[in-house]
Amino acid sequence: MSLIYEKKDQIAYLTLNRPEAHNALDPETMVDLAAAWEDFRDDDCLRCAVLTGTGEATFCSGADLGRLIPLFTGAKKPETDADFAVSKDPTLLSRAMLRDFELHKPVIAAINGRAIAGGMELLYSTDIRVAAQGAVFGLQEVKWAIVPLMGSTVKLPRQIPYARAMELLLTGELVDADEMLRLGFLNKVVEPGRVMEEAVRYAQIISDNGPLAVRAIKKSVISAMGMPLEEGLKKEIEIGSPVFLSKDAVEGPRAFKEKRKPRYKGQ
Repeated sequence: MSLIYEKKDQIAYLTLNRPEAHNALDPETMVDLAAAWEDFRDDDCLRCAVLTGTGEATFCSGADLGRLIPLFTGAKKPETDADFAVSKDPTLLSRAMLRDFELHKPVIAAINGRAIAGGMELLYSTDIRVAAQGAVFGLQEVKWAIVPLMGSTVKLPRQIPYARAMELLLTGELVDADEMLRLGFLNKVVEPGRVMEEAVRYAQIISDNGPLAVRAIKKSVISAMGMPLEEGLKKEIEIGSPVFLSKDAVEGPRAFKEKRKPRYKGQ
């Protein structure tokens, strides 16, 4: 099973599961990832997701250079069902990698090791990122004469300073977790054995919050990003105002007044 997809206590867990291949993204993983993200988006019982990889050495080493990339260069003909699915549907990879997939539920990344190439690109659309000490990050596509097309040239310069983004994109060199934390790409760097613990802590806090408010906040941030200030403020009102008419918006203040935990239903 190249991807382990589990649901527990309103949280979805997606675990890249090819440790023998450094959790590289092969066609089967892409098909499973796309399906998992769609299920997470559509399941109203799920409020947050945690994305990680099996083992402590590698979160994800990027695309499988022997199985996935050759499908796009024409060096390899489709053989498996997953090969044909990826070849026939170019949008499948974008959904799997969250490149332009509309998802307004939060995703927490538990980065347990190396996040290279596509492994790093998977992180751009996550909202909170916890990495293990010793983890390294980089975009090495340029070293193999290919372009990182899963959002790197667009999203990375928006998430870290321009000059550092260009350094990563053009040199293919690796950067350690402490430096990525300083650049603001990560939220926390913790001991390797505590990565999932800390990621789940974030997910549980978010899952206890009002789900309609959480989704509206993420949607507003994404929608208004890049807009002029005036347009962004209008978009915020457009997206956020309907939440005040929900049952959850009545329940929240009532629970606060009654000094109890809110019982949100996403309504």
